[in-house]
Amino acid sequence: MANSVNQVWPIVGHQWAVDLLAPLAQISGTGPRHAYLFLGPPQIGKSTMAWTFGTALLCTHNGRRPCGQCRSCQLMSKASHPDARLIQPTDRDGAADRANGLLRVDAAEAIVHEAMLRPLEGKYKYIFIQDIHRANDSFANKLLKTLEEPAAHVVLCLTATDRAELLPTIVSRCQTFDLRPLPIELIEHSLEKEGRASQEEAQLLARLSNGRFGWAMAQLRDSKSWQQREDDLRSLWQLTRASQVERLAFSQTLSSNRENERLFGLLALWTGWWRDVLLTQNGCEDARNNIDHLPQLQQDAKGCSTTDVQTFLHTLGRIEGYLRHTVNTSLALDVLLLQLPRPRVQG
Repeated sequence: MANSVNQVWPIVGHQWAVDLLAPLAQISGTGPRHAYLFLGPPQIGKSTMAWTFGTALLCTHNGRRPCGQCRSCQLMSKASHPDARLIQPTDRDGAADRANGLLRVDAAEAIVHEAMLRPLEGKYKYIFIQDIHRANDSFANKLLKTLEEPAAHVVLCLTATDRAELLPTIVSRCQTFDLRPLPIELIEHSLEKEGRASQEEAQLLARLSNGRFGWAMAQLRDSKSWQQREDDLRSLWQLTRASQVERLAFSQTLSSNRENERLFGLLALWTGWWRDVLLTQNGCEDARNNIDHLPQLQQDAKGCSTTDVQTFLHTLGRIEGYLRHTVNTSLALDVLLLQLPRPRVQG
């Protein structure tokens, strides 16, 4: 299909999903199903896609939707439409906390109540549930009732990182959209467009994003994240040359950090770095992502054995999987830090 749809939908890439969803909101369309599930890694575009779809469903324009101009679209842009409800994980005090919070039973009860009400202004009641993988059992079980017996005027959209983390009964009652990583070239071009980033910034961010345009945009908006990356890389380089006692001390500090997303972000950075080291060792320099630290990559590639790098990358993948489930965090990180490759001293 033509790319004109994306001129109305503020979506970078994922054209196949836009082509499937956009017609459902048009006056001549068949109308939406009762529930949709958007899957993919963090900041791949799931929430942007889901909220834009909701905006299109509630848009009152006679032409292509969303129009961005009608009262409904304006209210959706401010997240204040009376027929749209956003449900997010919260901490124990009820404050939004997508990193470490949970979707709790009181939120599920609010959804059930909302679903029974008729729309005030629009054609639908649109309920958007972010991070359904962070639902506790009580929330998930109560939500199932609404998914099984939805009212005709209710449309639910859910987002999650992986279907394996969800109850099969929830997945089976939704139409699923697996959003895949975008091409580096598309992200680079989109970042340069309208002066969002310089050519060098766009090239680096596109490579580091792993196909996630939302991640790249977040880095542009947050200058502290760049400094955090530099600090984390320097810490990694120091750890490769640290003693076992120093490594275990760092492991204890890291395991005491309650911010799960911070820990997984650090593991992702380590994975990206050692992937680039392995690529350098195998003559695949053009595929590297950390292109702003090429001298250090060359140094680690020469100083470490390919076997050690491959073993560590394999362990990284296993440990990350363990940490997303019930596991002794301290012990897992101890194992990881002790396997961290140690570069040979260059003569």
